[in-house]
Amino acid sequence: MKNCLSALLLFISASVFAQETVVEKFQKIVTVQQAQQYIDANPQLKPALLKLSAGKDTTLIDKRLLRQKQGDIFSVGYVTYKVLEAKESIQFRASYIFLDGGSLTPSEIESLKKEIMQKINAGESWNALSDKYTMDGNKTKGDTDWFFGEYSFPKEFQDAVQKHNKGDVFFLDVADKDWHYIIKKTYDDDVKKDITVLRANGR
Repeated sequence: MKNCLSALLLFISASVFAQETVVEKFQKIVTVQQAQQYIDANPQLKPALLKLSAGKDTTLIDKRLLRQKQGDIFSVGYVTYKVLEAKESIQFRASYIFLDGGSLTPSEIESLKKEIMQKINAGESWNALSDKYTMDGNKTKGDTDWFFGEYSFPKEFQDAVQKHNKGDVFFLDVADKDWHYIIKKTYDDDVKKDITVLRANGR
């Protein structure tokens, strides 16, 4: 009888120890579909899918989740989270004056840069200066509108805007195309991040 009881206790403890933790189960879940199957199979853990967006969801836990990368798992108290999807994009906005090195000599370009910068520093309207000097037919007073990627502007243009702060005025030369820009960064970067998170009670 004693031996039977010992064997039964051993069997029960082995079963308990063999059960996967929430974290171990979360490690195997990589898609939203798998997460939904987990939710359907484990209602006692109160699992849920959360969709969060930077700037919109602002509780402390939301902010912490939005700092995580896709695939990250962590627990807070007795609740475990896994970031299943994370999509991030950054948009930029600036104004520019374009000078075409194919139509002007290097000394003409340098002379125009100095002339335009003097007028900017003297407080002349960027819109008026863009209309007067830009050589690409831009009808938006030099405004780029919000942009990202290399679709509208050379990569060097985006990289330069990204490195500067709102209000900075700077030069950019794209040597291989002989394009020359005077750029003013007009807005802070617009960072968008959306994540999908699986949450469940347990660790």
